Amino acid sequence: MSTKQKDNDLPSKKKIPFPVSSGLRRYLEKYERCIRIDLQYDDLMRYTESIPLLNMDNQDTLWRTVFYSDLDYADISRDLRMIYAFLKTSGNVEVIDHLSISRIDFCTFGNTHPFRVRIINRLNDNYDHFYIKVADASRIYGLELENLISPNKLDFFLNKDTLIEEHIAGIPGDDFMKKYLKDNVFNQIRMAKEFVKFNERCFVRLLGDMRSYNFVVDITPDIEGSQFRIRAIDFDQQSYEGRKNFYLPQYFKDNNPLIFLGIKHMKPEAVTQYQMEEHSLIAGRIANSRHRLHELFKIMSNDKLSFPDKIEQLKKELNRHHKTRVFSECHSMGDIVRTNFEFVLEKDLKKAVRL
Repeated sequence: MSTKQKDNDLPSKKKIPFPVSSGLRRYLEKYERCIRIDLQYDDLMRYTESIPLLNMDNQDTLWRTVFYSDLDYADISRDLRMIYAFLKTSGNVEVIDHLSISRIDFCTFGNTHPFRVRIINRLNDNYDHFYIKVADASRIYGLELENLISPNKLDFFLNKDTLIEEHIAGIPGDDFMKKYLKDNVFNQIRMAKEFVKFNERCFVRLLGDMRSYNFVVDITPDIEGSQFRIRAIDFDQQSYEGRKNFYLPQYFKDNNPLIFLGIKHMKPEAVTQYQMEEHSLIAGRIANSRHRLHELFKIMSNDKLSFPDKIEQLKKELNRHHKTRVFSECHSMGDIVRTNFEFVLEKDLKKAVRL
């Protein structure tokens, strides 16, 4: 990985949500990603008051806990428990009798302004979270690609014009870098290796804006040391921006502590090896989902997910990066993502990968 960074690592402007096309909606229905529940995102906006949500250090989290009238809350609570049943038990409503809504929080920053629902199992006081957001085609494509070509799986559903997502557990990337990097050399090497692989997963599928607070780290104790898995939690910037470096987490200054671990512990030959390992794993997942990916890219190529100036910029920058002209034939962000998959994997694996 190159360590050269630019100061302009922020999105060019606030991203707008793109509507879900009829083709994408049919795809989601085919693969059982659609549900029908009365509750919509706008219903949650009818809260009557809110208070700041503070963390354990009494600092403002920029989330606000919201409250509803008794009449609204009865309907909202019932539907939220139904949504959780779809997320966890394929809609089996028998589980909702012992569930209760502990808290509903509203996010005051970012593009999507999500609601986060905290739900408690009254039988054992165990709690879980899920999210209610405005449906955005970019994010849906990002979620679906995450399920198909990454090692991670997560449940999400489209409910008319509302997007429902399960919570992705892990330590926020910025907290992880503050608290966990001072570890033994063996674990530090594993952290650096995982960041290289995460960097490749993001770039191959063109998932942008992976600065430290947009991913989490899952730590699994192992026989010797620990295993680390970096997981994206923000998919709004799936193939939207025009700058190639926006899709490489190595170029965000927030991620420098992990970059420096790589510089300290890994030679360039090791970095190349880990990149090729990840490309091989992605190719294997593509082989297992080729038909579904072909359907997805066919729809994605016809959907509007960005603007002409950004599409032209990304085509030029990827042509320059890969030393090719194949991206010049792309007409949409969907075309670019598919071409990037094919070009990167064919170049490293020396065999054709067709989507």
